Amino acid sequence: MRKVDFYFDYLSPFAYLTSVQIGEVCTRANAAAVFRPVLFPALLNHWGQRGPAEIPPKSQHVFKECLRYALRRDIPFRSPRLHPFNPLLALRVTWATEGEEERRAATQALYALGWARGGDLSSRDEVADALTGAGLSSAKLLDRAQSDETKQRLRTETDAAIARGVFGVPSMLTGNELFWGVSQLENLAAHLSGSDPLLNLDWTQLAPQGVGAWRRGVNRG
Repeated sequence: MRKVDFYFDYLSPFAYLTSVQIGEVCTRANAAAVFRPVLFPALLNHWGQRGPAEIPPKSQHVFKECLRYALRRDIPFRSPRLHPFNPLLALRVTWATEGEEERRAATQALYALGWARGGDLSSRDEVADALTGAGLSSAKLLDRAQSDETKQRLRTETDAAIARGVFGVPSMLTGNELFWGVSQLENLAAHLSGSDPLLNLDWTQLAPQGVGAWRRGVNRG
């Protein structure tokens, strides 16, 4: 079975919208989605970017774009109580799980807490309640989340994502092909089904052949 690595951070509403649909996309293509939480601020720092929430007009635009998207598809959607927030607790708790099934259950519970019900994803009590409501052992997961092993797992996964060229969330990687953003679910589905128009095209012949200018201070990666 083919694998699709799904990189996300709870900070991203686009990643939330992707999380509730990627399972169906992969199932239709006989592929398996592997949920991989990463620290979005670390991606931004590495590639020299600002997050959408750090640019006030863009933050408002992104929220309205996601709300329109969700309303058209009957996906529950509202902002977490605080945004941006510190995502480390939620990310570490997710990596404290055992196995893909439990990790996916934790992911869905935490995304529902923040982006469906408007809760506080940085609150230990609210995170605990969400995990318990999903049938998970919140006490065990919160304890494991504070371990050096779990903290290192998040760092390792984030570094590995950067090494694979992941620059934002949500990102979906199958083989060496990267799809970034909820809008790319359609292209991911086409790629998995063999109908991606780039599969039989040497796209590098159509891409830029060099750099003519570079903005001062921008990280070239």
